[in-house]
Amino acid sequence: MSTDSNDGNASGTDAADATDDSGGGHCSTADSDGEVAEEIAVVSFERKLDTAAEIVDGIGDRYESIDVIEYHGDVFAEHWGEYDCFVGLMASGIAMRKTAPLLDDKWDDPAIVVVDEALTWAIPITGGHHGANQVADDLASLGAVPAMTTASEAADKQGVEKRAKALSAHVVNGDSTVATNLAVLDDELGPVERLDGPRAVLVDDDVTVLKRNRDDGIVLGTGSVSGADEERFIEAWDRALAAVDRDWDDVEFVATATRKADEEGLLAAAAARDLGVVAFDRETLLEFEGPTPSKAKELIGWPGVAEASAIAGGADHELVAEKTSHENEVTVAVGR
Repeated sequence: MSTDSNDGNASGTDAADATDDSGGGHCSTADSDGEVAEEIAVVSFERKLDTAAEIVDGIGDRYESIDVIEYHGDVFAEHWGEYDCFVGLMASGIAMRKTAPLLDDKWDDPAIVVVDEALTWAIPITGGHHGANQVADDLASLGAVPAMTTASEAADKQGVEKRAKALSAHVVNGDSTVATNLAVLDDELGPVERLDGPRAVLVDDDVTVLKRNRDDGIVLGTGSVSGADEERFIEAWDRALAAVDRDWDDVEFVATATRKADEEGLLAAAAARDLGVVAFDRETLLEFEGPTPSKAKELIGWPGVAEASAIAGGADHELVAEKTSHENEVTVAVGR
């Protein structure tokens, strides 16, 4: 992700995996690769329907819809294409045998996760980067251990699909991610670059193109004292949104500084609101310094984090609301 209208970069991290030089996406637009699961079907044998109901009660509010379908031999074929992800409450062998003949294209096929009746394991079988890992992570809240086998997750690194999520963007050219995710594994990809149009750019097949999910979203630039808790961040964001007459659906992501990217309260609050966190380095924030003076620049050479990150993160690099302080712990500015 760039830091100006020509070129540049920024660090990005999703709410659960903060790093200083990675980013991550969420999308259900027509040209999306479908990396987000929003409509779920739990396929269960009759004797396991109580567990299926437990899954619905536990994670159902995280999705647009979640249905329970009783298993029969053709259940996957009958409902193929209706759901973003199937949760098979069954042995993995059954799910694999019944869905293998239906698989056609990794970018179009639904994701599949299997989970045992005791909710011990949640195993993404197909579509790990396209919803299965997400659902397995959610099942972890019920006690299941997510058994991730996608290379970037196994190596505890963020692939480009996950970087898109943190940036509230989606992958346009899915085939390119084979090369770019290999570069992630080798620590050779670097940060996401951003070009603001109108521009023309020439790329080859190994360049992954991310596109914003919306053009009118806002960015919550956020600074804090060390140790501020989740509640303080959410309260501060609520106040900032109310001040500009916006709501949570308008927020693209939370922006901050790399030196704040591992604040547990910030990451927990972002996760609670299903937002990605993008962290900008000092040079970028100095380039987009906000109008309100900050003692941090004199003391440690950093500009005020809230305003600078809000300006840097916004597609238009525009400050909608100057920073406000909440309980002397969290500062928030709004960018666009």
